[in-house]
Amino acid sequence: MTVYENIYSLFAGRFPSDQRAPFIETSAGGHYSYADLERESARYARFLTGLGLQPGDRVAVQIEKSPAAVFLYLGCLRAGLIYLPLNPAYRAAEIEYYLDDAAPGAVVCRPSDLSGMRELAGPRGLKHVYTLDADGQGTLTGESRSLGDEFDTRRVSPDATAVLLYTSGTTGRPKGAMLTHGNLAANALALHQAWGWRPDDVLLHALPLFHIHGLFVACHCVLLNGTKMILLPKFDVPAIMRLLPKATVFMGVPTFYTRLLADPAFGRDVCGHMRLFVSGSAPLLPQTFDEFQQRTGHTILERYGMTETGMNTSNPLDGPRRPGTVGKPLPGVSVRIVNDKDRPLQIGAVGQLQVKGDGVFKGYWRMPQKTAEDFTSDGYFRTGDLARLDGDGYVSIVGRAKDLIITGGLNVYPKEIEACIEKLDGVVESAVIGAPHSDFGEAVVAVVVRAPGREDVTEAGLLTALKRLIAGYKVPKRVFFVPELPRNTMGKVQKNLLRERYATLSE
Repeated sequence: MTVYENIYSLFAGRFPSDQRAPFIETSAGGHYSYADLERESARYARFLTGLGLQPGDRVAVQIEKSPAAVFLYLGCLRAGLIYLPLNPAYRAAEIEYYLDDAAPGAVVCRPSDLSGMRELAGPRGLKHVYTLDADGQGTLTGESRSLGDEFDTRRVSPDATAVLLYTSGTTGRPKGAMLTHGNLAANALALHQAWGWRPDDVLLHALPLFHIHGLFVACHCVLLNGTKMILLPKFDVPAIMRLLPKATVFMGVPTFYTRLLADPAFGRDVCGHMRLFVSGSAPLLPQTFDEFQQRTGHTILERYGMTETGMNTSNPLDGPRRPGTVGKPLPGVSVRIVNDKDRPLQIGAVGQLQVKGDGVFKGYWRMPQKTAEDFTSDGYFRTGDLARLDGDGYVSIVGRAKDLIITGGLNVYPKEIEACIEKLDGVVESAVIGAPHSDFGEAVVAVVVRAPGREDVTEAGLLTALKRLIAGYKVPKRVFFVPELPRNTMGKVQKNLLRERYATLSE
């Protein structure tokens, strides 16, 4: 692996010489310079280390998207702490698992969540619970304000874990992917090169900050470029339309593009200043690709990555961007399509996609056996995706070996939802599937078997109960009731039949 220092040092080496240069502009008119970035991240690093946190300790963060959230992330990197971002939509039962598994030394949450977070933290001996709101105010800011604004960024090994990102599997138990400073640096450098970042580029940032797309792919490219991003609190079509003329680069999930195309005013005039549109986190439908090209004159660049690996492939900046493909391997990444025995298949054959490179994570947190299972003897990571490779080197993802649902760019794991449904009174069993959806790409659909005589168990009742247990994006769009689930001769539920049956009923 190529050796990098703390990834923050890599970024800092690319910052503009005049640090009064803009780093973040907000949709509300806020402005933050690179000097603000240095100062605020140093203050957070000083505060956290002053609590006695040591390199390798975890800091769990469940807050809204804001400039302060970016500065806190960078402060954790500078201090050598492991940053653990959590979706603000997670409920108490979900947070409880992450606190138990990651055992963080500190938690930062929204002020409105403080009471509930303390209730979870107390029994676990977690003493350091602080708040930070979308305006950058809270106990974290208040208690760190008096500290100095200088901090010597800690030198770390390239193999030191920088971020812990949780991703579930078919068992439903979330796994913490350990991404190192070296992993993040390698991937950021590859993307910066592949997408041809320019000195005048401005990123319009509408993605969340709790997963790899918004936190790494977007922010890291800007930091390496030493330029500005316009930070939106969330995706909002009117705001995007207003701000696109001030930007040159936009990154989104397919849902963003379908919603933009649904606005009749969206077209060439709005996109005239743009250089690059990137799509990822879920498959982009060819019809969306074609309509966007016709309406705007821009060709969306689709890429492919995973929580565990960062970005693996990308359609070219210069060269044909082929709809239905995710492009070619990025610099420093090797991919192969293999059979069940890890033997490479011929060009054009569908098989299991495996990847290898400096961006691939070092393993799952406290799960050495699972880590060993997911890596081949020669160091390739088993993605769980089914793909084909054409004669020109373009990769097409054709399916998922795992029962993953991607809705609006967010991952939903059926086993987790099924476990929640089957705890509810009057439910015998359930099967959760993904069904095509024009806006979200896929919609979560639940097929449920009720207990005999329990017609009082209704779709509305189940959805209401689930909304109290799990994040909103995980809650099914529809619930259908059946006398029994279809099974094969081995007793396994035939979800393929359910997908066919409910393919057009999710909206």
